[in-house]
Amino acid sequence: MIDTVLFDLDGTLIDSIELIRRSYDHTLHVHLGRAMDQREWLSGLGRPLKWQFAQFTDDPREVDAMVATYREWNLAHHDELVVPYPGVVEAVRTLHERGATLAIVTSKLHASARRGLAHCGFDPAWFGVVIGSDDVTEHKPHPRPVLAALERLERDAKRAVMVGDSPHDLASGRAAGTQTAAVAWGPFEHAELRASAPDHWLDAADALARLVD
Repeated sequence: MIDTVLFDLDGTLIDSIELIRRSYDHTLHVHLGRAMDQREWLSGLGRPLKWQFAQFTDDPREVDAMVATYREWNLAHHDELVVPYPGVVEAVRTLHERGATLAIVTSKLHASARRGLAHCGFDPAWFGVVIGSDDVTEHKPHPRPVLAALERLERDAKRAVMVGDSPHDLASGRAAGTQTAAVAWGPFEHAELRASAPDHWLDAADALARLVD
C-alpha cells in the first residue's frame, strides 16, 4: 500500500518545458553562438544545470557563467511561460485530502521550485518537504534526493512512489527502493519511459489520485 507520493516538478506537475527549452537555447546562443539540438537538451532534462552545461566545456568558470545566463533568462520569463498541467492541481489536492504524505524532489533550486508551485496554484501546505538541487550534493538519477525526502518525512521507501516524466526520475526512485510512476504528459517519448519499466503508467492527471487507492 502506498501512503507517500514523491513528485518531480518540471514536466510532471508544472508545464515549464517551453521555458526550459527557450532558456537553454538562449544560453547556447549567448555562450556558444549556436542553436540547441533537441536530443542533447532532452538527454539532460531533469538533471542539474551544472551537469548539463559541463557537457559543453571543461572550464568550471564557463559552466558557472552559462548557469547564470540560463537562470537570468529563466527567471525573467518564468510567469509568462509556466502553467500547471490540466487537472494536476486538483489531483494533488485529492491526494492530500486522502491523507497521503506528499513531497517534491526536483533538480531545480529549492526557491525556484517553490516559486513554480505557488505560481501554478499548489498549496505549499500539501507538501511535507521540497528537495531541490541545492538541498543535496548528489542528484537524480542518483537515489540521494529521494532518500533525503524520505528521511525528512520519516517514511518507508516500500510504501512510497516516485512520480516523474523522465528516466532520471524513475532511476532515482528505483535505486532508493520506492515504486515508480511515469506520467504520459511530459516531453519524453513514451517508448523511452516504458523502457525504464515504471511500476505505474499514468495516462491522465486523475490517475495520480488513484496511486493511494
